[in-house]
Amino acid sequence: MALMEFSMVPLDKGASFSRYVARTLSILDQSGLDYRLNPMGTVVEGEWDELLNLLTKCFRDLEKDSDRISLQVKFDCRKGVKCALESKIRSVEGKAGREFKK
Repeated sequence: MALMEFSMVPLDKGASFSRYVARTLSILDQSGLDYRLNPMGTVVEGEWDELLNLLTKCFRDLEKDSDRISLQVKFDCRKGVKCALESKIRSVEGKAGREFKK
């Protein structure tokens, strides 16, 4: 399993990107993969090929009406680990002895 954090925005559409993020989240919902939206991007959990296919679908959708796209992607690949979206946070909270803001 892997975690993929990504941010994808059209640079030629003004200062607000929420409309485009909402489109991307619709594609994520259809994928069935577990994800978390955060203020600076989205984290998705899945197998390598699933994540790359998802990234491609999101890019292809955005490029339909954008001539310039900024894309940042980060992966964390770890064999034998599932549900890392939740377990990584619980691990840190356990070591700190408290919950953090969500």
